Amino acid sequence: MGKVRGVLAALLLALVLPGARATADVAAATRVAADAPHWTGSWETAPSGTAAAVPGAAVRNVVHLGIGGTAVRIRLSNRLGTGPLRLGAVTVALRRAPGPDAAPGTLRAVSFRGAPTVTVPPGQDTVSDRVRLTVPDAADLLVTVYTPEDDGPATYHATALQTSYLAPEGAGHAADESGSSYTTVVRSWYYVTGVDVLGGANGSVVAFGDSLTDGTGSTPDTNRRWPDRLAARLLGHRLGVLNAGIGGNRLLRDGAGPSALARLDADALDRAGARILVVFEGVNDIKGLPPANDPAAYADAYRTLVSRAHARGIRVVGVTLTPFRGYAAYTDGREEVRQRVNAFIRTGGAFDAVADADAAVRDPAEPTRILPAYDPGDHLHFNDAGMAAVAETVHGALPVPD
Repeated sequence: MGKVRGVLAALLLALVLPGARATADVAAATRVAADAPHWTGSWETAPSGTAAAVPGAAVRNVVHLGIGGTAVRIRLSNRLGTGPLRLGAVTVALRRAPGPDAAPGTLRAVSFRGAPTVTVPPGQDTVSDRVRLTVPDAADLLVTVYTPEDDGPATYHATALQTSYLAPEGAGHAADESGSSYTTVVRSWYYVTGVDVLGGANGSVVAFGDSLTDGTGSTPDTNRRWPDRLAARLLGHRLGVLNAGIGGNRLLRDGAGPSALARLDADALDRAGARILVVFEGVNDIKGLPPANDPAAYADAYRTLVSRAHARGIRVVGVTLTPFRGYAAYTDGREEVRQRVNAFIRTGGAFDAVADADAAVRDPAEPTRILPAYDPGDHLHFNDAGMAAVAETVHGALPVPD
């Protein structure tokens, strides 16, 4: 019966997708669902840069899942490292919140092709073996990574908006249920870039963007980024939501992390179970240095993103760029570029659907500004209420039923 429900759900998702590829989408969705249970991404963060290595330490990363499952596997990265990375021990456990303690009886050792350690070449990622651990929806996991040596810069995600923990001397501490040795607080995610779950899911939505997606402006340690809010809304559809936002990221050129075009495969299209891509990126190109003033360049980039996603059977939702009058980099000329880019997103026909975040968060009395109730004070990002408004708007545009 579970497999039948999975087939029906996948068929429904395919049937509501617009465009001439509906028949192919139905066939592809049926094949995917027939292979259930299958791996689906439930949590993601995108590598944003490097930090100093923490040799001899164990980092206990706290990550918040969307959908649960009967097993997990862990994605770890040395994508931005300069030398081979030796992972001396990796464990995963349900978190006994708050703090770094594992829920009793849930801590599991993670293996890689049957081995307890693995060396990850520079520029590459690795995925663990299956870990038998039943995780509920909306669970907090502890992913602990012990690195015995100084292997050079650590690939990390700088702005986690989540408190994690470090034990300064840690081979054995990776396997500690108790968090008593984890006395140092860190606010970035080290090495871990994803958690996939097995079974019970209909695929995932990848939220692809910059700091507005990464969560800047929302309350730390509360999971109130707009992708988190969307994940809660989609639990009933058994869809995961993956946050591939990087603060400062650009559509057209490298900046904070590789450009959107450069990182599309690794951070979005290659993720397990990806079915829908939500693209909310471009404002950093408008306001950054050097600014990108040609709307045609944005249109070409968006078309390229969509084409590459469609080639993988992934549908794409475009999100309009939101106002930023009052922010230091604002100019009337840049506002004109934003309006022209938004006109393309809305009417250019590149996307399968459009989520009009601009209309959702702008101040009706002054449309070049964010509504004050959504503005954390910098006139660019969103507070918790603004994040909820974006999530509602994206949810309404997704090709899934209410």
